[in-house]
Amino acid sequence: MAQASLAVTFEGLKSQLASRKYAPVYLLHGEEGYYIDELLSMFENIIPEADRDFNLYTFYAPETGPDTIMDACRRYPMMSDYQVVIVKEAQAIRADQLNRFHLYASQPTMSTILVISCRGAQAKAKDLIKQINTHGGVVFESQKVTDRNAGPIISGFIKQKGLNIETKGLAMLRDYVGTDLSRLYNEIDKLTVALAPGSTITPEVIERHIGMSKDYNNFELVNALAVKDFNRAFRIVDYFRRNPKNNPVVVTIGTIWNYFSNLLLVTYCRDRSESALCAEIGIRRSWLPDDYKQGMRNYNAWKLIEILHEIRVADCRSKGVGSRMDSYDILNDLVFHILTAPGKI
Repeated sequence: MAQASLAVTFEGLKSQLASRKYAPVYLLHGEEGYYIDELLSMFENIIPEADRDFNLYTFYAPETGPDTIMDACRRYPMMSDYQVVIVKEAQAIRADQLNRFHLYASQPTMSTILVISCRGAQAKAKDLIKQINTHGGVVFESQKVTDRNAGPIISGFIKQKGLNIETKGLAMLRDYVGTDLSRLYNEIDKLTVALAPGSTITPEVIERHIGMSKDYNNFELVNALAVKDFNRAFRIVDYFRRNPKNNPVVVTIGTIWNYFSNLLLVTYCRDRSESALCAEIGIRRSWLPDDYKQGMRNYNAWKLIEILHEIRVADCRSKGVGSRMDSYDILNDLVFHILTAPGKI
């Protein structure tokens, strides 16, 4: 078995498994379930299907005690180089129970690959983690995707698929799928099948193959608000009202909040260089997008503070707090308040 590093990325771990470089013990934990599910599938496929009855064992931590699982790990594979033992739902057991696996992690059987999965939660098992790291194992933390890091994740995955994507197309895709990685990768797979290697994903391509309008989406609504284009903003809201399935108000309000909260950050940023402004809002580039330049011209700090208050109110109302209005009427009112915010000078 290969000596494993103490910290590993999702892509790095996938590469190790594809190269058949295995560690004796893996702990997969964290809030983002997609990465853990993908890795578990790869671990299951280490053993050929014909040999799985003898060399692949799956246990559910709440149903099987650590001692029973560790006994299984100490067996030797039958007519195979390895056996794989997978422990699922380890997040459902107490930390002291999970920590008991440190007894095995300190002296693992090198022909066994033990995989412990804590899907959706961080493992609170210091003794286990210490022994895994000390004895050549791997601890992988599957961190939750956020609105701020979704863009780099999308562009990185598209690059791995041999494609390119325009800035507007990236924003459309990010707003359309949000932080749902399973849905994101499914949509990108559609584009991979439809496009030739080296192709560029444009808004037109997204509209054709994914079904999202290139003219009526959250990206275009934010742009209309940034430049204070009243007619276009209300046309987009009307389109959302007529196509609610692909345009949930709660997502739209979240997108508007992200833009205006970032706009307030760049407004108060002392370093006015574009690279510093980008760093302030987590954009990995040296030039500030036009939407922010336009927004800084059209909205002063007082207006932004008023707007953020209105967005919070609209968010609560759209979720049924203190209002029975139709959610698209709430969005329409919010857009009006944003475009007419008086502010102070």
